[in-house]
Amino acid sequence: MKKTAIVTASLATLALTACQTTNNAVVKPDSDYLWLEEVQGEKPLAWVDAQNNKAFASLKSNPVYQQSYDENLKLLNSNDRIAYATQRGDYLYNFWTDKNNQRGLYRRTTLEEYKKENPTWETILDIDELAKKDGQSWVYKGMNCLYPDYNRCLVSLSPGGTDAVVVREFDISKKAFVKDGFTLPEAKNSISWRDENSVFVGTDFGKGSLTDSGYPGVVKIWNRGTPLSSAKQVFHADPSSVAASGFVLRDGKQSVNIVYDSTSFYTRDIYVLQDGKKVKLPIPKDASLSAFLNGDLFIQLKSAWKVNGKELAQGSIVFAPLKDILKDNASYQTLITPTPSLAITSVQATKSALLVSVLDNVKSKVLRFTNTNGQWQSKAVNIDDKGSISVFNTSESSDDFFLTYTSFLKPATLYKVDGESGKLTQLKAQKSQFNSDDMVTHQYWATSKDGTKVPYFAIMKKDTVLDGKNPTLLYGYGGFEVSLKPSYSALRGKNWLEKGGVYVLSNIRGGGEFGPKWHQAALKKNRHKAYEDFEAIAMDLIDRKITSPAHLGIQGGSNGGLLMGAAFTRRPDLYNAVVCQVPLLDMKRYTKLLAGASWAAEYGDPDKPEMWEYIKTYSPFHNLDAKTDYPKVFFTTSTKDDRVHPGHARKMVAKMQDLGHDVYYYENTEGGHAGAADNKQRADMYALVYSYLWQQLK
Repeated sequence: MKKTAIVTASLATLALTACQTTNNAVVKPDSDYLWLEEVQGEKPLAWVDAQNNKAFASLKSNPVYQQSYDENLKLLNSNDRIAYATQRGDYLYNFWTDKNNQRGLYRRTTLEEYKKENPTWETILDIDELAKKDGQSWVYKGMNCLYPDYNRCLVSLSPGGTDAVVVREFDISKKAFVKDGFTLPEAKNSISWRDENSVFVGTDFGKGSLTDSGYPGVVKIWNRGTPLSSAKQVFHADPSSVAASGFVLRDGKQSVNIVYDSTSFYTRDIYVLQDGKKVKLPIPKDASLSAFLNGDLFIQLKSAWKVNGKELAQGSIVFAPLKDILKDNASYQTLITPTPSLAITSVQATKSALLVSVLDNVKSKVLRFTNTNGQWQSKAVNIDDKGSISVFNTSESSDDFFLTYTSFLKPATLYKVDGESGKLTQLKAQKSQFNSDDMVTHQYWATSKDGTKVPYFAIMKKDTVLDGKNPTLLYGYGGFEVSLKPSYSALRGKNWLEKGGVYVLSNIRGGGEFGPKWHQAALKKNRHKAYEDFEAIAMDLIDRKITSPAHLGIQGGSNGGLLMGAAFTRRPDLYNAVVCQVPLLDMKRYTKLLAGASWAAEYGDPDKPEMWEYIKTYSPFHNLDAKTDYPKVFFTTSTKDDRVHPGHARKMVAKMQDLGHDVYYYENTEGGHAGAADNKQRADMYALVYSYLWQQLK
């Protein structure tokens, strides 16, 4: 039954969305859905198969699906993409996928060759060939190479896209895995080089070696040619920690062995290994290491810090000689302090300079700091600040670096920046993959329930008529201090913007767009602030007549999937489409599922009665009822997601169906937390999403 009603709201006249509620609601206790948490169980997988087929029958029969799939696959396999490369020594290394290399090639070339329009590449490792040889559905997860020659590397391979990986040592010059080299079986491994003949290693060593979050809690030093069982333990974290690891901090002149104990998602204890002893750095637990240069350690503060008679501001970058910090008598100096509109997002060191990336009202800038006569001075890199800027390929041996610039409507351009002159030399420019000439980007500000001004970007055609009828997709995340910045997406452009859709990117609290304060404003018992911000943006879009509830869809994944669940259970009247991807939804059990315990610093511990009293007010799984008219939600997840348990989405769907609500559900059997393992799977997933959105919102 479909019905539409008109209600009056303070900001706009809102139309109630389609009703999927029936009179055949079945109310069950939450425990009746626990069987769906058995990820690879025969009965749950049969349920998944039935749900997938139901979604496919509807969404793949829509003409939008096949057109979208074909365009998506063409774009994902296009050779017009920029081949981003990591510089190691004299070579630039790139991981590349296309229609002939679905799982990818790891390859390299020289800088001079890379400058050419069509460089010649030397294949180092063929993942498709390796997967065929091993009989495994390998997904490449990274290459950790030994400084300074970068010839020996630790390759991480995931079966199907999980966070758990197999590690194998690889010889670049021989293009072969090292016989009797460092290898680790499938686990959520942590491994990094100490020197040519030893590594820091964390893995599943057996009972008591993993944290409650499922990550390595034991750090050992493993010497070449010896069995893993003989590795020497240097640290054992408390089970309540998120994870522990070891690594080497270098500035080109000296190296320091570090043990890093993530006591929670936002706190850590950091130790320096000296003469066989661990010396704890006397810095705030929520401070993070930013850079190491000329013996000075640069630290970003997440909270204000009073130390040795100095008041150091929240969010600032401070520094002192590491030797003084270890003696606990450091006199800290400030490199840069944020402002109400400016947040520091990263610090990277070159041979003699520091590159500080900032957001100023969610617009990117890069400041290059140089030290003259003991004084740090900064100068902005000369580039447009209306999009997103990313810095990479910094090294201890040069002051040159690479930089990319992109925006919603401008594809990425890659530059090499001269460290002395600051001159930008264009290396690559991606071709436009959709027609954006008739489009425009606006930045608007909505007012949240508590009066906070919250920014968002809206991208639309210049001649968009403000009549409330424009199909609009509002994207959100709002957590873990993650900043959502302007970015170019060929898939979004082709599937949505070119066809007249409006795309909106929200910068709600919980993110990092305005620094630690913006994030901390939505932590734990303030979680609702993020949801109120999102709702304020939705209502602002309606008030501006950009769209209306019948034409407004929302999308988010992971923590953003929780945002989606909260959004449609709190205000179902605001939306007519919800794309809820790899979501957290059962906030009573989230700490008991996979990596969930690591997120208690973000959401709070539901096992504490006073915390659950708050969490249950928004936990989507616990706020469903049969009488409410919900939009027809599209849930997606992955069987191979070993970060956010697929049981969250499975149980939510089963409960909604029992309560009489019609939904779509798609679970990819591969892909991990990313949702897809190769370009065909990505093309399919996005085609399903856009088929759904156009079905609901046109």
